[in-house]
Amino acid sequence: MRQTVWITGGARGIGAATVRTFAQAGWRVAFSYRQSTQQAQILAEQTGALALQADMTDRTAVQGCMQQIHDALGPVGAVVCNAGVAQQKMFCDLTDDDWDFVMDGNLRSVFYTIQAALPDLIHDKDGAIVTVSSVWGIAGASCESHYAASKAGLIGLTKSLAHELGLSGIRVNCVAPGVIDTDMNAMHDADTLHALEQETDLGRLGSADEVAHTIRYLCSPDASFVTGQVLGVTGGFVV
Repeated sequence: MRQTVWITGGARGIGAATVRTFAQAGWRVAFSYRQSTQQAQILAEQTGALALQADMTDRTAVQGCMQQIHDALGPVGAVVCNAGVAQQKMFCDLTDDDWDFVMDGNLRSVFYTIQAALPDLIHDKDGAIVTVSSVWGIAGASCESHYAASKAGLIGLTKSLAHELGLSGIRVNCVAPGVIDTDMNAMHDADTLHALEQETDLGRLGSADEVAHTIRYLCSPDASFVTGQVLGVTGGFVV
């Protein structure tokens, strides 16, 4: 498999940890990001990765990323669909804009990314795709129903593509993180985070590095017979 990976949402949190993990393992890395320009520049300097600013909900922008990766690094062998958004709101208060914001950020972006990368993987009859869902996509989440629905949609997409792309030699898997110590979870106050720790069997929050190592495993030869799976990195939050 080509040791070139494209990681979306790569400037912060789980995405940045994944960029570092692949770079440390000797992969050629490209990552896309939307707004975190300073963090992206620092990460690119630290890792040698190719940083691409783009809105992943814009098909033209996504295709532009793929072209830039080809020009700089060549075809990709793995894709990590990590870009996403979150929002807390009661279901009865959701607007059309709220719904579209989350569905576009968490599902449409993945649709565009995988379609852009597939020609490389199909040509090689090899490769790996990893989507990043959430424990809430498995268990559901009060006041985050649209977020949970979008992450559950990723699980369905992952399993469907595993069936569809298997004979092309492409493995498609999903990582479903639990409560991870990232900026996205900084929206919670200290009492809420403590309660979530107590609900986790291991009694702590997970780290972005722990998720990143799981993602790299799924793209590695060690997972050569693993496809269509949802691997929970939850510390036992859901078993």
